[in-house]
Amino acid sequence: MPGAAVLALEDVSKSFGAVAALRGARLELRAGEAHALVGENGAGKSTLVKILAGVHAPDAGRVLLDGQPVHLDGPAAARAAGIAVIYQEPTLFPDLSVAENIFMGRQPLGGGRRIDRKELHARCAALFERLGVRLDPERPARGLSIADQQMVEIAKALSFDARVLVMDEPTAALSGVEVERLFTVARALRDGGAAVLFISHRFEEVFDLCDRITVMRDGQWVATDDAADLTVDQVVRLMVGRDVSSLFPKQDVEPGEVVLSVRGLTRRGVFSDVSFDVRAGEIVALAGLVGAGRSEVVRAVFGVDAYDEGSVEVAGRPLRPGRPAAAMAAGVALVPEDRRQQGLVMELSVERNATLTRRWQLARGGLLSSRAERATAAEWSTKLQVKAGKLADPVSTLSGGNQQKVVLAKWLSTNPRVLIVDEPTRGIDVGTKAEVHRLLSQLAADGLAVVMVSSELPEVLGMADRVLVMHEGRLVDDIPRARADEGSVMLAATGQGRTTAVAP
Repeated sequence: MPGAAVLALEDVSKSFGAVAALRGARLELRAGEAHALVGENGAGKSTLVKILAGVHAPDAGRVLLDGQPVHLDGPAAARAAGIAVIYQEPTLFPDLSVAENIFMGRQPLGGGRRIDRKELHARCAALFERLGVRLDPERPARGLSIADQQMVEIAKALSFDARVLVMDEPTAALSGVEVERLFTVARALRDGGAAVLFISHRFEEVFDLCDRITVMRDGQWVATDDAADLTVDQVVRLMVGRDVSSLFPKQDVEPGEVVLSVRGLTRRGVFSDVSFDVRAGEIVALAGLVGAGRSEVVRAVFGVDAYDEGSVEVAGRPLRPGRPAAAMAAGVALVPEDRRQQGLVMELSVERNATLTRRWQLARGGLLSSRAERATAAEWSTKLQVKAGKLADPVSTLSGGNQQKVVLAKWLSTNPRVLIVDEPTRGIDVGTKAEVHRLLSQLAADGLAVVMVSSELPEVLGMADRVLVMHEGRLVDDIPRARADEGSVMLAATGQGRTTAVAP
């Protein structure tokens, strides 16, 4: 049973300039308890986590550790207090090994105070064994998938033997098997007396893992209740202050002509003989487990990655392989899986990011027109309801959902024929998810061909006209909306359904 409060926040407030991120927020984490923190993007969850991690100091209120006020004046102080944080976005040193990333600043030393690499790798391997993960401790972090990067961050947090484990969207890029492994570890830590704070937009995970749920809205505490006494609908109403009438507002559209045609696409060792068509007005989902090759296929279609065999045509015209500029010129847009690393330049302003794909069109006499840039950014920020203090502010100051809207704005402003979205709602709240889904449905109704990669089955089933299922680099099934359900998709994704290549 949960014990006494290990860590608590009392009436904590935090402002950044004129923006109040937290206003009288409160939270209590008990030993032996998994506690969920939920709220829309911009509700103040990330600011609260950074206060617990020692990144930010509160302007008002108190942080209590074992009932006593404590001042966390930096991440080192938070770690010393037994608080470990797994952030939503992995932050690894790409040119260091996995083991060096996990034990940065804490490497075991041997003779002459030199790093004992054998011991370092042994400790790292023990952590991965505990997590049930197969990763080489000596492998460089560069090139790791999002899922593997997240597992490295989890191993790093576990290496501190923390009394409080804060998990900020740790499952956003993990497969079902990886999520269950993580939950096994989280439950073991909870049962061993640790306090676990779990932040997620996936309600099934919240109710599966957590004992209590705290809801925040607009930087304020709204409610804390036992998970057993709440329903998903009740939590959603508390989060958004209104009913979300339809999370998947899919419009019925009669598909038009074939816009995107992929034939025999092969990249040796990654995917093989992938063929499909996408028509105007159609939303086609690529489903499958993490590692099935979905993201790799759409990256190859757009030209980010090369491929060995096959062809791609847009509106009947061949697309030159390995040339993103050619794809853009043909009317193809790609919203990548990792918005921070591949979709945005975090140090640049909102308006600069929103117009990166149109800089030449906005130039006057070879020079970028600030007025045209600002006007274009303002237009698309209004269309997509981007919540930002000022368009001149760095895009890093926005919440995850608003950052995703900026990436969408950047590509939609090019007026594409084909929109490829890879995990379009990863790490964003239920209200913003509904907005993104409504936008995708409207774009398809307007004649855009949409290819959507998603690991969330409800999203796939709710939005797709057809579901293309991949397994181990091969396209194994093409399921129309009328007969798509969780069972048929998962059977194919795990290799139990159709196992032959699917041709259009």
